[in-house]
Amino acid sequence: MPDRISTVNQVFTAESVISEPLLFKEMRLYSAHLKRLVKLTLLQPAILPDTIPMSVLLVFDGQDFPALRMQKTLEENCLGFPEKPLLVVGIHANKDRIYEYGTASQPDYAYRGNKAANTTHFVTSELMPYLKANFTLSKNRSDWSVAGFSLSGLMAMDIAWHHSEYFSQVGVFSGSFWWRQRALEDDYEESDRIMHSIIRNTPSRPPIKFWFQTGTRDEESDRDNDGIIDSIDDTLDLIAELERKGFAWGNDIRYEEVQDGEHHPSTWAKVFPDFLHWVMKMKS
Repeated sequence: MPDRISTVNQVFTAESVISEPLLFKEMRLYSAHLKRLVKLTLLQPAILPDTIPMSVLLVFDGQDFPALRMQKTLEENCLGFPEKPLLVVGIHANKDRIYEYGTASQPDYAYRGNKAANTTHFVTSELMPYLKANFTLSKNRSDWSVAGFSLSGLMAMDIAWHHSEYFSQVGVFSGSFWWRQRALEDDYEESDRIMHSIIRNTPSRPPIKFWFQTGTRDEESDRDNDGIIDSIDDTLDLIAELERKGFAWGNDIRYEEVQDGEHHPSTWAKVFPDFLHWVMKMKS
């Protein structure tokens, strides 16, 4: 493909496969912002009148859908919501994942995530317009959600926080909330965590609902030696920042801590049905 291509209209679609009750489709959408073809996996009800608008769940790390058992999960858990059909869009990462996911306003101390702003622009100005032009989708932001895992969970949190005009719910599985502007060996302080600082320094309170998950075996690191692994500490500290903004635990915030849960799709797959039901109930 020529390097000078700069239009979202370059779309390559694989043959759709109907596996009742879902329609499975894979496609590639060219992004001028990321300067590459982005692979997408789309799952939606197989039989649905064109007049019924679908809710939308965008999921980063779509390449992990097989390991997450996404198709089976949707088949088993979405049938209870026939009046609220859902389109799930998996956004695949590639070899530049560590640079394309992160916080859009600031890379980490090692300059990872320096293309996160490009990912944000891809989602908001290329992917979403394409979806709206080619599918019958809800126009209500209350019907749009975004989710991710590990580093892509941080990406989902960042994009939802800054673009609540598009998204009303966000799901973060084992989020990389350790993301920091200073290395541990360089006089690191807890205030160096980037997403925490973003929330703390945002004057407004975006109208978002949050679903967080951690596992007690996400990692072994415990930098403050308090007996709690960093993954849990960082997530709970982020929730504390949200509470200081006025978000309420149990109302605006849902937190699931999985005993023996690992930083792996096998754990995330087990709790994804719970997240899916939370998303659908939030749309009620």
